[in-house]
Amino acid sequence: MIQRFKRWQAALIVLTAALTVTLSNCATQQPTATSGAGSPAAQTSEASTLVFGSGGDPANLEPGNIEDGNSIYVQHQIYDRLLDYKPGTTELEPALATEYASPDNGKTWTFKLREGVTFHDGTPLNAEAVRFNFNRWWDPQDPQGFRNAGKTYAVWEGLFGGYKGSDASILRDIKVVNDSTIQFVLNQPFAAFPAAIASGYFGIASPDAIKKAGADYGIAGAQAVGTGPYVFKEWRTGDRILLTRNPNYWKSGFPKEDTLVFRFIKEPSARLAELRAGNIDFTVDIAPDQLNELKSDTNLTEVRRPPFNVGYLALNPSYEPLAKKEVRQAIAMAISKQPIVDAFWSGLATTDAHFTPPSLKNFQDVSLKDFEYNPDKAKQMLAAAGYPNGFDLELWYMPVSRPYFPTPKPIAEAIASDLSTLGIRVKLNTKDWAAYLDDRLKPPGYQAYMLGWTGDYGDPDNFLYYHFGKGGTKDIGNWQNPQVFRLLDQARQTADQTQRAKLYGEAEKLIADEAVRVPIVHSEPLNAQRANVNGWSPSPLGSESFETVEKS
Repeated sequence: MIQRFKRWQAALIVLTAALTVTLSNCATQQPTATSGAGSPAAQTSEASTLVFGSGGDPANLEPGNIEDGNSIYVQHQIYDRLLDYKPGTTELEPALATEYASPDNGKTWTFKLREGVTFHDGTPLNAEAVRFNFNRWWDPQDPQGFRNAGKTYAVWEGLFGGYKGSDASILRDIKVVNDSTIQFVLNQPFAAFPAAIASGYFGIASPDAIKKAGADYGIAGAQAVGTGPYVFKEWRTGDRILLTRNPNYWKSGFPKEDTLVFRFIKEPSARLAELRAGNIDFTVDIAPDQLNELKSDTNLTEVRRPPFNVGYLALNPSYEPLAKKEVRQAIAMAISKQPIVDAFWSGLATTDAHFTPPSLKNFQDVSLKDFEYNPDKAKQMLAAAGYPNGFDLELWYMPVSRPYFPTPKPIAEAIASDLSTLGIRVKLNTKDWAAYLDDRLKPPGYQAYMLGWTGDYGDPDNFLYYHFGKGGTKDIGNWQNPQVFRLLDQARQTADQTQRAKLYGEAEKLIADEAVRVPIVHSEPLNAQRANVNGWSPSPLGSESFETVEKS
């Protein structure tokens, strides 16, 4: 183990709660010319332009039809949701809804909308506009969903069980009570429903803009119209997105800057170089091994995001060798998780048996132990399962850095090196990010692949139901475990937190034993900003509005 570890380590060096809550609290889309590929300061005065270094292009700018962090980050600036989260926390606060209530223990939810809010195209926000958005995500027959153009709204099924007409759908009906009141009727109680719809996926878009753009809405070259702090102006694929201040934003005094530019810089080292050069003002997902370089520059400040994620290895049971649980367990036993985490995260991560992050420890069973690292025993298990000489395995790794896997390729190489001791012959593959995400859902899916999850709301439901509940396992051959489904459904419907913790603890034991998604890491993402940037409070949920961020 030590010799193999040293080989891939050398490669690394070379690569260098309550159910009733009351909360207090017109521009048109014209194309705008931009300057060259360097600093965008020439577009407007330097003091009024904020430049963010993103890890890549968004998949699209259409709410409800995304799952990736690059898309959510941009959408956070263009759209508002019914509810939001207080900066730097998982605590709900008002957004387009000022209050919400459930009179029947979580089976019906009523939201009162903020009055006087308009979309960027000047049309009013009202209950019908909210219904329009939610219905197109939920109802496969809604013509405004444009599913005939390939739109799937997969995140809806993952969070809410299924679409309209499916027995698994949590949602039963959406009712417009009056112009400022919207009601959601569920098939079963769901205590975390308000938190779920506050997720960054579910921004409210202008119905008029969607109708005008049709199936092109949200793609490069088309419109993206919300009520948020910034107005979409231009998307130059592979380069940048340009947003400008919403002069009619409902939050007085925000946003702080006139122009917000997203520059797409895939490599963490390149993002840090651009930050040091002053070409961008702040950025995310700096590689952990660059921490000392970051600290050495007095013009920069490190900004850590509270850890709330998991990076995992998915093993697809529809691929014959992986159909046997013992084979998947042998793979989990052969991966030297702790040395890998030590090598690639520089002390900014932990590893354990839980799919949920350490901050949700109150919902974890402390008796759950990780698979021991034991290649010899793993090889014996593989032989007993009928594969004494191993087998061929395609392992897909992400083409972009993400908070949970900042350097995907060398991490994949380390895993492949570990599996080679079992005789498993690993072929490493990757592809464009948008295609990587889409193709994993197309049958039969990848044999094995790396991905991760940053929580959308502060509840274990978001980690466990989305990845192991009904509708959440298409990428792993529609794997099913009825006992897991039952436990996760019961936990959703239970208000008592002690009972919920017990249910989730039982579910995690079964999930760990199945080894269809092997947790590798829980990381503390490393971000950075120029010393003159103020007001940035990274959310543990992975993205946030930049309305408060400004340069001094």
